[in-house]
Amino acid sequence: MPRPKLHRRALLAGLIAAAGLPRAVPAAAPFPRRIACFDYALAETLLLLGVEPVAVMSAADWPTWTGEPPLPPGVADLGASQEPNLERLAAIRPDLILSTDYTAMVEPAAARIAPVERLSIYGAASDPLPRAREVTLALGDMLGLAHRAADAVAGVDAQMAALRDRLPPNPPPLLMVAFMDTRHARVFGRASLFGNAVEQIGLRNAYPGEVNPWGFATVGVEELAPFADAFLLSIDPAPADTWPTLARSPLWTELPFVREGRVRRLAPVLTFGAMSSAARCARLVTEALAEQAA
Repeated sequence: MPRPKLHRRALLAGLIAAAGLPRAVPAAAPFPRRIACFDYALAETLLLLGVEPVAVMSAADWPTWTGEPPLPPGVADLGASQEPNLERLAAIRPDLILSTDYTAMVEPAAARIAPVERLSIYGAASDPLPRAREVTLALGDMLGLAHRAADAVAGVDAQMAALRDRLPPNPPPLLMVAFMDTRHARVFGRASLFGNAVEQIGLRNAYPGEVNPWGFATVGVEELAPFADAFLLSIDPAPADTWPTLARSPLWTELPFVREGRVRRLAPVLTFGAMSSAARCARLVTEALAEQAA
């Protein structure tokens, strides 16, 4: 059974009790500001709200997988997402810990250090981008930043609308992938963050197949052959030998979109990100389409 959500009133009551303050003055309790994150998408959302997390899981790997926004240099690294460094977390003394369904197994131990709030974007029985909007607004309310959260959501939607106006005429369907190795790739379907992002700016995702709760299917390179008219966009990073090996592979070089030069690599975008990642994805795709049209 999922643990019940810790709503703002309960969270504030816990903070007041921990501080030894009388319950008669809950309005005087501060909103949490020292926030640790067990999830990149939630850390990204905090940054969108102008709040720097004090600690993030696998902070050292953030530049590799995220690209932007940069993680502030003072953010502590809590180690691997499934095995957090609880001693470091306790030493940091956060006011609040943000978790997801994916990191639920560490919540009981983490809850002995600070209140835990679970906010899941993926696997929540809804498309990731609408869910990311909901999480952004929920975090804004929880942190006393409701107006800032509403402005952030409106700002991202405005960016997407502006990108839609910049698209070249008659753009091709998109095949969005991330290579796992030289023979296999994750291909992102409509129910992925990338699929949601390109659809919002008026583009069509070429992949119609079933995907997992994270929005992708793992396929062999040969399974990309049916999408002859697609424009393939490969999101970095890929293993170092991927592109040199593909360049020598008849299986790859004979694919129609490869022969006709409809392949572009994109800079890293957080695959399982939130609103900032969706906007970054849409911008990079728009730029790639403009280069292709030129």
